Amino acid sequence: MNFYHRQTEEEVNINLTPLIDVVFLLLIFFMVSTTFDTTSQLEIKLPEASENPAPEPPRQLHLLIDADGSFFVNSRELTGNNSATLRAALVRALEGRRLPIVIQSDANSPVQSLVTAMDVVGQLGLRQVSIATTRPIE
Repeated sequence: MNFYHRQTEEEVNINLTPLIDVVFLLLIFFMVSTTFDTTSQLEIKLPEASENPAPEPPRQLHLLIDADGSFFVNSRELTGNNSATLRAALVRALEGRRLPIVIQSDANSPVQSLVTAMDVVGQLGLRQVSIATTRPIE
């Protein structure tokens, strides 16, 4: 009798195929879901130094509206507060040129005067319009 029965040892194997499949699936998932940084580059032309004097700043046309709603074109008061007078004064001051215009209105001036001034400027086809502000006195 053979009491001593030898047990056969089973060889332990790890099947790597499912593990490789999972790794490939994770790799594909991360590749698809990743957003790539696409930064745009701006082309900037830097100024160069020159020996020429700096050009004088372009002339500007100043339009001031005081608290009463009176118009001043380049520090000259206009006789009327209507749009026809303002239009004639601006055409005379522009002399056929396209100058930038700066509109400065008093804080207590009527809003209608500012709207009239902006309307006349728009009708004249001026595109470089600035509205000047002042800091309050503290």
